[in-house]
Amino acid sequence: MGSSYVDSSQKIDYVFKVVLIGDSAVGKSQILARFARDEFSLDSKATIGVEFQTRTLSIEHKSVKAQIWDTAGQERYRAVTSAYYRGAVGAMLVYDITKRQTFDHIPRWLEELRGHADKNIVIILLGNKNDLEDQRAVPADDAKEFAQKEGLFFLETSALQSKNVEDAFMTVLTGIFNIVNKKTLVANNDQSNGNSASLSGKQILVPGPGQETPPKKGMCCSS
Repeated sequence: MGSSYVDSSQKIDYVFKVVLIGDSAVGKSQILARFARDEFSLDSKATIGVEFQTRTLSIEHKSVKAQIWDTAGQERYRAVTSAYYRGAVGAMLVYDITKRQTFDHIPRWLEELRGHADKNIVIILLGNKNDLEDQRAVPADDAKEFAQKEGLFFLETSALQSKNVEDAFMTVLTGIFNIVNKKTLVANNDQSNGNSASLSGKQILVPGPGQETPPKKGMCCSS
């Protein structure tokens, strides 16, 4: 699942908006900085006013610009707006493996996401800060069980050590890429048959390393 930075002057085939959500201080901005610029700052301040970062990658010989949105600190006031979610085709639900409360709030974030986002959105659950194993408060099995029940991908990451950050983004972006291409394929077939394209409830997801394909049940969000 390797990827690389792509020459910014080349033609962009797709732009995918991906949102980062989760409680304050779980490391969303650090995950984004690691992916977009391969940076990590120990004295990271709360995000204020930053909207998104971009990075262009190659997926199956197509140029894909990932537009990754960060909450700009709004989540501290429960004020993440519907505009933040608008147009998002991927989402990362982030919690801190050392703070149980941040995991306990994930169902609330998921409910909000599903209330605002496209039903075919590709979602990954991320347990960040897994370099702090000695402070772990959330067993990986708890998160894995929740992810399977909800039809989400799941990975544990360390923005500090750059562990699984690339895989997490590539899992989401490849999942989106396959859905888009499936839609294009179906649309072309349907046009040749004179039918309108309908992809209601269909998804193709490509798991990251060591993952199983999420169960079909609950893969799409409830309306």
